[in-house]
Amino acid sequence: MKMLTMTEAKLLVREPLALFWGLVFPMALLAVMGLSSSDIGGVPLVTIYEPIVIAFVGVVFGVQGIPVQVAGYRERRILRRLATTPAGPVRVVAAQLIVSLVVVLAATAGVLAVGRLGFGVPLPRQPAGFVLVAVLSATAMLALGLLIGAVAPTARSAGAAGTVLFFPLMYFAGLWAPQLSPATRHIGQFTPLGAGAQALRDAIAGGWPHPAALLVLGAWTLACAGLAVRVFRWE
Repeated sequence: MKMLTMTEAKLLVREPLALFWGLVFPMALLAVMGLSSSDIGGVPLVTIYEPIVIAFVGVVFGVQGIPVQVAGYRERRILRRLATTPAGPVRVVAAQLIVSLVVVLAATAGVLAVGRLGFGVPLPRQPAGFVLVAVLSATAMLALGLLIGAVAPTARSAGAAGTVLFFPLMYFAGLWAPQLSPATRHIGQFTPLGAGAQALRDAIAGGWPHPAALLVLGAWTLACAGLAVRVFRWE
């Protein structure tokens, strides 16, 4: 398993565009927010957008990255061929998920560092709660991405499905409009990124994430992962 994970990590390094969107772009986006003198209700834009940018990382690797990788392996019959080897296709998919999770958490740390060192945004005042939510948000996105990759016949169709989901997911996370209406905010609490972004804000502010948000993230993770296992197409 260790060798498979290292192999998947090396393959990811050879994809500079994926690393740019997942690692460099989120930090650059936060820097742009920090360089702006705008604020909302007296709160700097960079402070408001930090949890939203962290949510963005999960979408890039989970909903737009994993499905394309898994569907691409299926399309090229790699999963089918791996079924005849000791490695097995399950371990390869697991290695992809592990690598993606590590990169998402590393990007999250990078966003926090840019916010703190570049613009004085305070680090999360509830670090344990923040780490818990960051991991749950990442796993929810990876599970959703795995579900897409489980049924998408080709890498192109998987990428299209991920792109379609990107916009509503990020809308409820507040990317397009940080201050959502009460009704929209209520609906967003039941989406993985809406719940995740709010829980991240709570942890950054010093409060423990609301149990309802943790429950939503856990439910999305278990539901998507369980369904992906049931409907996964190996060829």
